[in-house]
Amino acid sequence: MAGAIAGVQDRVYPRLMAARGKIDAVRVLVVEDERLLADAIAEGLRRESLAVDVAYDGDAALERIGVNDYDVVVLDRDLPRVHGDDVCIAALEKSDARILMLTAAASIRDRVDGLARGADDYLGKPFAFVELVARVRALGRRARPATPPVLKRAGIRLDPARHEVTRDDRPLALSRKEFGVLEELLRGDGAVVSAEQLLEKVWDENIDPFTNVVRVTMMTLRRKLGEPTVIETVPGSGYRLR
Repeated sequence: MAGAIAGVQDRVYPRLMAARGKIDAVRVLVVEDERLLADAIAEGLRRESLAVDVAYDGDAALERIGVNDYDVVVLDRDLPRVHGDDVCIAALEKSDARILMLTAAASIRDRVDGLARGADDYLGKPFAFVELVARVRALGRRARPATPPVLKRAGIRLDPARHEVTRDDRPLALSRKEFGVLEELLRGDGAVVSAEQLLEKVWDENIDPFTNVVRVTMMTLRRKLGEPTVIETVPGSGYRLR
């Protein structure tokens, strides 16, 4: 089994570390019936600091799309039970997610058919992981409202592209989750961001909804940001930047 997993990883994302580029916080659903491939893609995207869920068939994909707010769906076209084309059409009716369709079929006709059903982009198998990352990054930018490339508030400067944060020109070393939480607060521009929103955007569906990870992450983030405190807790509602 270890050899099979290694084989999938080598085929899908060779030299992953060299390909790594930071992506704005987006939530991704990977829909692929080949479990080793699906898990390999998900693992690689999580290493890119993305929140990633996985579905192994069309029914499971439609269920997740119905309850979660995804920015990008990486969708295998040749799915069992519910075909990828039908998942694509239903996803467009239920959500604003961007669709990246994957398929082993390489003909132009297959690609045109997939795009005609509403897919935003198309990637043939096998593929280089660095290309998948670039396409997810592009679709993620299109999925969310236009925002300044660099986010600023209360002396904090966050550069998503460079994955850099400073406060009053002092560099800060943040973990991936701390960076994601701060980015969502900055995008809120002073509005309250609930713990549920942070769990949805920065973590994934496998996280326990009753966990205290948001509170713990907020505590360490506040400590790293230093005084005066800029993150305000709004009882019963969430958090915001002053």
